[in-house]
Amino acid sequence: MPEARVVTGAVAGVLMAVAVLRLPTVLVAVVLAAFAGLAAWEWAALAGLRGMASRAGYAAAMLLGLALLWPAVRNDGLGPVLAAALLWWLGALGWEARPRLARAPSARTRLLKLLAGALVLLPAWCALVWLHGFGPQGPATLLYVLALVWVADSAAYYAGRRWGRHRMAPVLSPGKTWEGLVGGLAGSSALALAAGLAFGHRGGALAQWVLLGLATALASVAGDLFESLLKRHAGVKDSGTLFPGHGGVLDRIDSLTAAAPVFVAGLRWL
Repeated sequence: MPEARVVTGAVAGVLMAVAVLRLPTVLVAVVLAAFAGLAAWEWAALAGLRGMASRAGYAAAMLLGLALLWPAVRNDGLGPVLAAALLWWLGALGWEARPRLARAPSARTRLLKLLAGALVLLPAWCALVWLHGFGPQGPATLLYVLALVWVADSAAYYAGRRWGRHRMAPVLSPGKTWEGLVGGLAGSSALALAAGLAFGHRGGALAQWVLLGLATALASVAGDLFESLLKRHAGVKDSGTLFPGHGGVLDRIDSLTAAAPVFVAGLRWL
């Protein structure tokens, strides 16, 4: 990897870990809201908004949405939000299978993508904040989810480079292969097993925990591919330039936007 990419990733990882472990949930919510606002700014451009005022307005609307959802997060009322997120991501799989759908720029496709942004960013923020406040193990569990997504992505990258032969989504992301996907799932399974044992899970509970990790890793791929779809439609390589060597905020959290709601929904169900 390029040096800037490695340094940026390492610094961002350390800072995020310190924030998650040291800050109270309300401040973690503020930090994550800042990232969500920046992601909304980038999303607006990918959706087709060009003016600074319109993009700022969209980001402000997302932040207002987060504020309105805060009581639901604090009072454990996330059921409808998570249900909407799961339904959205099931629909997004169909969109990813037909990547030319809504590609032509128009007011209708722009509105569709802006609404999609709300269904992507708002539930992800809710899930992450709720998870941080999930009892004494909340911060550690949140770090685990972040690490799970990172391991799934990194293992898929290296396995794809080493053994990749069969492309998984050539139109959206030519570099992704089925061999890479298997490598990512293997890496995430190993981490899920280790984390499950560390959290004290045994027997059937441990098996369920590992299966939830696998489902979360699979969901992360859907999040990654959907952002790739938006970038293909917009004709850009990265969503932004905030992180040297990494692109924009969306480029860093795309996998997490799908993984977080799936993990929290599964955790609550289990």
